[in-house]
Order: sequence, then C-alpha cells, then structure tokens
Amino acid sequence: MNTTLARLGTAAVAVALAAAGAPAVVGSPGGQSPPARTVAELDGPRGVDALGRGRTLVTETGGDFSLVVERRGQPALVVPLGNLATDFPPAIAQGRHGTVFLLTGAAGPPPEEAASTLRSTAAAAPSEPAAGATLFKWRRGWSAPRPVADIAAYQATDPDPDDQEGFPEDSNPFGLAALRDGTVLVADAAGNDLLRVWPDGHIRTVARLAPRRVEVPAGLPDVPPEEGGPLPPAGTPILAEAVATSVTVGADGAWYVGELRGFPATPGTSQVWRVRPGTTNATCDPEHPRRGPCRRHADGLTSIIDLAADRHGVLALELSKASWLAFELGLPGAEAGGLFRLVRRHGHTWRKELLAGQLVLPGGVDAAGGAVYVAGPLFGPGALLRTR
Repeated sequence: MNTTLARLGTAAVAVALAAAGAPAVVGSPGGQSPPARTVAELDGPRGVDALGRGRTLVTETGGDFSLVVERRGQPALVVPLGNLATDFPPAIAQGRHGTVFLLTGAAGPPPEEAASTLRSTAAAAPSEPAAGATLFKWRRGWSAPRPVADIAAYQATDPDPDDQEGFPEDSNPFGLAALRDGTVLVADAAGNDLLRVWPDGHIRTVARLAPRRVEVPAGLPDVPPEEGGPLPPAGTPILAEAVATSVTVGADGAWYVGELRGFPATPGTSQVWRVRPGTTNATCDPEHPRRGPCRRHADGLTSIIDLAADRHGVLALELSKASWLAFELGLPGAEAGGLFRLVRRHGHTWRKELLAGQLVLPGGVDAAGGAVYVAGPLFGPGALLRTR
C-alpha cells in the first residue's frame, strides 16, 4: 500500500485535497434543506469559532486567521488578525480573556522555513517560529502567536498502544476546544487520542480511541501496484484506526470527540464519543461502548472532520459522505460533504441532516446565537456559510 492510502492520519487527506484543487462550496437544486447564506468568501478555510453577535474567528490556507464581523445590510468585514506559518489551515478557538488558541498539525513546515514566512508587525517583539504539531496562543496587540505546548514531543513519550502503522509516537493534532478553566482539549488524529493542555504547557492524556474492525467497502476502483494497490477485496475485515479529528464541549458540559476512521475509511463506521469532564487515561472502546468514562454517543457517521455543539445537541461535520478515501480515489460525487445534528433521546441518538446537497469538502463547523456556521472547502475558493 502506498504512503497516501496506508496512512491512517489526516495528513493523507490534506495531500489529496491539495492535489485535487477542490471546488468551492455550492448549492444543489435537489437539496431539501434551506439554502445557507454566504457570510464571507475565504481562501481554503477550515477553522471556525463562532463567538456570537455576528463575530466568527476563521483560519485559511496559508495560516491566516481573521475575525469575520457581520453587518446588517452590508457585506461582512474580514478583519485580519495574524498569520501562523503552516501549509494547512490551523484549528482555532477563543479561550478566556480573549486569548485565541491555534493548533498546527503534522503538515506544518519545519521551524527554519516557518521562521522566514511568519508575518509580524514592525512594532512588536521578535516572534517564535511556527512549527508543526504545536499549540499556540495569540492576544490582541501581539505580533505573532506564541507556542504553548509541543504536542509532538509529548506524543513521543506517550505512544499509541493500538498503532497499526508501526509508528506509535506519531502526532497530527487536528481539533481543539478551549475550556473555561484555561486548559485546552486537543484531538490528535495520528495519536488517536484526546489530550488536555494546561497554560504552562503541561499535557495529560484524557482518553485513547481504540481501533475498530471494519469491512473493506464495495465499489472501490482497482488500484495498480505502482500506486499502492491492489486494494483488499470488498468485505475483507480490517482493523482501522479511529483518527480523532475533532472535539467540542456539549451543553451538558461533557467533552465530545469525533473520528475520521482510518483506512479503508468504511462509510458508516465513524463514531462520536462522550467523555466525562476531568477524565484521564480512559479508553473509548468500540467493543464495549457503554463502559467507563468514555461512552459512545453516536455511530453510523462517515469521515467526521469537525464537531460543534449548541443547546439542541452535537453537530457532526463530514468531510465526505462517501468517505475521504472515496474522494482520494476519485469516485464520482465523493466531494459531497454532510452536516448532521445529533440529538440524544431515550437512550438513542437521532440524526438529522442539515444543508443537504450544499456542502463540498467542508472543513469546520461551529454554532452560536441560534446560527450554525460552516467553512469550506479546505482548499481553493471557499466561504463561511451561515444557516439557522
């Protein structure tokens, strides 16, 4: 299997999207959902943090992060805040006292390259070079984000016990959520775990997401040996890594974690886990999903790229409803993404699709003030969308 297809982390997705030149977010005449409104046009947006009152933090390809300010009867303002030198849009979340947290993944450039491209204002103090797999913080008036914690260094001391690639120390932090106490939750897609980072850079493992046995889906094309093929026959059982891409805090205060699902990215095998706040060293086990402090909240989803929450429940954003692998292999229609509201009632999680037929390779979602915001696609001309 070639590196792109075999990798169970999300770096494979980034490479595939960059090469494909993804189309912009579009509507579908056949979609049954009300059309979303374009708030602002952006370049390859991913990170979204809705602050309420028409203000939303966003990140774009190239590492720019901005504040989008909606204005009644006028186009929204996109206020540039800064840049973090990375070749993949960082995740973003606002914490206490206006502190903005930014998270780079494994796709970030080496420090020596980042040092030459990190933007800063002339009046500010010298900045630290950007690096991959690092949590940063930024405050108004700062020239550039400052590092808080080296996620990759921590993961080198905390290997994944269920690694399927022969690289248990791998790290590709992808999603984050800022907590009210000043700590930050980080979902590591390569480490397959949820971490908690303190302001002084101290890190603890909250929960590990165990792999799941899935069957190779039908309908995959033939892949020649020079491209990593042949793929296993349909129906072949494979142990697939979780690939933790996303984390959010629910209205109930619980921590929710979403999975992309590693190769073969079988549709309908991505889960959302509910983690009891304050948990450490738990296991989210698909063989025993109702035991312990990490329990399955929802199942049957596909290639989850981000999560959000509001008073109605959890929102799960799918990069591709057909799976990231289907898109990477060029299957028709695999660029269509999905947004689902998950509502837990009477011991079951009910799922309803929002913006059906209107999303192409979306990268981020958040909710505030009764509105839901979605950004995408991850590469190429994109937009921040809003719906109620």
